[in-house]
Parts: sequence; structure tokens; C-alpha cells
Amino acid sequence: MIPGGQPNMQQLLQQAQKMQQDLQRAQEELANTEVDGQAGGGLVKATVTGAGELRALKIDPKAVDPAAASPEETAETLADLVVAAVQAANANAQSLQQQKLGPLAQGLGGGSGIPGLPF
Repeated sequence: MIPGGQPNMQQLLQQAQKMQQDLQRAQEELANTEVDGQAGGGLVKATVTGAGELRALKIDPKAVDPAAASPEETAETLADLVVAAVQAANANAQSLQQQKLGPLAQGLGGGSGIPGLPF
């Protein structure tokens, strides 16, 4: 601060630019980090990026056992397992986002209400 209590605008701009660079770096890291979620005791596994993009879906052949139920019931159960696995993976991605972006958002004034941030 300069005498008189006014903040140094140059210093504030530099801090804001550094925070923006840190945020961009964290977002890029999230986009390149993969997290998993599963359902049905591991019968269905989903992999998403830290940014929430679905990258892979693995279905164990046991999940489509035709002897277990009618084709309609098998398809419905499989659909439910896929949804649950993707939701679990996305929950893990959100947790990762909180870890990576939370401290940066706090530095920007608390995080709540900042456009473009998921928290």
C-alpha cells in the first residue's frame, strides 16, 4: 500500500494475473487427470477426467448374464449400473475439483458466486 491507504494497483494486477494463471494451470491439470467410479460391486466402471468428461466405460460380462433375468430386466439393470458408475466417477471428479480449485477460489474472494467455478 502507498501512504494514504490506497492499494498499489500494479501489485493488485500482478496478483490477479498470477491467480488467473494458477487457476488456468489447475484447470488444465484437471482436464488431464482421470478418476474412476464404479457400481454393482465393480461390474460397471466409469472413468472421467477431473473436469467431468467421460473417457471410458467398462462393463464386466457378468453384468449381462442372460440366465440372470429377462433381456428387458438385464438391460434396465445394466442402464442403472452405468448411470450409477458415471455418477460415482463425477462425484470423485467434483471432489478433485474442490481440492485443486478450492484454494484458488478462496484467494479470489471465497469461491461462492464466481462464474465458471462449480462451487
